[in-house]
Amino acid sequence: MAQKASSGNPVEELLQQVQSMGSGNGGGRRRPPPPRNRPPQIPLSLIAVAVALGFGVWAVPSSFYTVQPEERAVVKRFGEVIKIADPGLHFKLPFGVDQTQFVATERVLKQEFGFRTASVGERTQYASEDFPDESLMLSGDLNIIDVEWVVQYRIADPMQFLYSMRDPTGTLRDISESVMRRAVGNRLGSEVLTTARVEISNTVREETQKAMDLYKTGIQVVTVELQDVVPPQAVQPAFNEV
Repeated sequence: MAQKASSGNPVEELLQQVQSMGSGNGGGRRRPPPPRNRPPQIPLSLIAVAVALGFGVWAVPSSFYTVQPEERAVVKRFGEVIKIADPGLHFKLPFGVDQTQFVATERVLKQEFGFRTASVGERTQYASEDFPDESLMLSGDLNIIDVEWVVQYRIADPMQFLYSMRDPTGTLRDISESVMRRAVGNRLGSEVLTTARVEISNTVREETQKAMDLYKTGIQVVTVELQDVVPPQAVQPAFNEV
């Protein structure tokens, strides 16, 4: 077989060989570039579900609250009271829209005058400090009496207790002390020390309760109990002689 005559130019021969190789693979067209690595496409519906689940996990803990048996909860929405919740599990609007304040309405609380309890346990311990500004008072016959007492009370109206006045507990202390001084001042010193203790306690409880109702403190006075009622130590020998 006769061979094709060579042109004698090596450069032209090389170009012809390259063209012949290209014509055997797609007619000399360029190969398409390899595909780039693209991130996987996440469906919008899946994104919406994930956002909803995250919102729910965030909202649920702030949407429920529990009121203990001895409490009531005052619920406010945008700063305005909307209800008082009884014991149990309740729903509220999340994210701070509804806010709750818990008040121990069934617990008997106490205020001490003339002394303080340091610790309560099998054996109650009292603070060594005296409070003469609270306990020393004059009887009707101008004798100095050292009176220690306890006022037991409960919060009967959470709304009044929280919002009617700034310091209802401080008001209770001030009124109880004032009423006690007046009750002791209406009695002889010997009566305060002996026979009039129960009557004084009842009088102080009744008059203190009237004042609590007048000022709408929400406080119910349960009992007033006289503790130690003695002459001051400096004059005890004189009282003992009498």
